[in-house]
Amino acid sequence: MSTPPTQTDIDAEIAAAHAPVAGSGAPHHPPRDFPPYRSSALRFPRQRPVPLSDPEAVELTGPVFGVTDVTALDSDLTRHHQGAPLGERITVSGRVLDRLGRPVRGQLVEVWQANASGRYAHQLDQHPAPLDPDFTGFGRCLTDDEGRYAFTTVKPGAYPWRNHTNAWRPAHIHFSVFGEAFAQRLVTQMYFPGDPLFPYDPILQSVTDQAARDRLVATWDHTLTVPEWSLGYRWDIVLDGPAATWFEEGRE
Repeated sequence: MSTPPTQTDIDAEIAAAHAPVAGSGAPHHPPRDFPPYRSSALRFPRQRPVPLSDPEAVELTGPVFGVTDVTALDSDLTRHHQGAPLGERITVSGRVLDRLGRPVRGQLVEVWQANASGRYAHQLDQHPAPLDPDFTGFGRCLTDDEGRYAFTTVKPGAYPWRNHTNAWRPAHIHFSVFGEAFAQRLVTQMYFPGDPLFPYDPILQSVTDQAARDRLVATWDHTLTVPEWSLGYRWDIVLDGPAATWFEEGRE
């Protein structure tokens, strides 16, 4: 059996990936099979995309979401069970915007996350942290006329993920924006400010541009804090343009 890479090995690989391209003076975009992120080599598509014969037909079968499908209860992850979940209750809110800063209305935004102990309510997550019977960890809402979304949840914990020796993922929430059809779905992750695990996380560090990486981190916002109830974080999602939020499928 091969010896798992250490954090020192991963740090060296991340530094190499962040090195400027010769003659460019700027960090290059990482390959989609980013070497420090070990499982990306298994997930990286090696064949050319297959064009759809009738892409408009796919769009016509896409979802149409409305208030009858998504309710206010769906956006409060702390109210999905009989009891209250353990952990630090938070409100996460922001706007979905286009490149010109215009609101993107009526968009389905979904989130999923680990609980306050850093464990997902999923059968494949078997690391020895407690499950919370009052927290499943997923929610959804529709953006309003200002492109705004809001979720009430608990702050997720960090967790080990076996990418290398002593590998830990920073606290994060997964976000999905659907657009007008399933084929337009975009997925990304939101992080929390000041997390000491940022430099050690190959997934976050695979975004080699510091400004783009910073856009994945929420901002503490005291105005979003609900007195005696939850702490507030603001995080906007920009769908395209130079200030776009980085999504998991990458950019060409």
